[in-house]
Amino acid sequence: MILANILSVVSDNHGAKKTRIMYQAYLSYKLLVRYLNDVMDAGLVICGDDDCYRLTSKGEMFLAKFNKYSRFREDVDEQVNHVEDQKIMLEELCPNSDVEDVAQRAVERGKA
Repeated sequence: MILANILSVVSDNHGAKKTRIMYQAYLSYKLLVRYLNDVMDAGLVICGDDDCYRLTSKGEMFLAKFNKYSRFREDVDEQVNHVEDQKIMLEELCPNSDVEDVAQRAVERGKA
């Protein structure tokens, strides 16, 4: 996410000017200006008299929550991939059956 990349550059450098943000976030100048306006309008960064952008407390909180979300999403993606791998393995073991139907019948038998 571009916003998080911008906030990370600003955070990692304890403030950053446009050029540093542009290069470290891999943005064109046009995109940089657009997204800097967005993060400033949202109150996530401020620009000081020295033209250096710094995170606000809201920006720090956003970045922390975004990083937590990203880690959680990676964990979920890994779990989904594992489930898909297990499904493929089961389909290979029983190629003439629909694995989901077999699993559903097993769940129903467990409830009875």
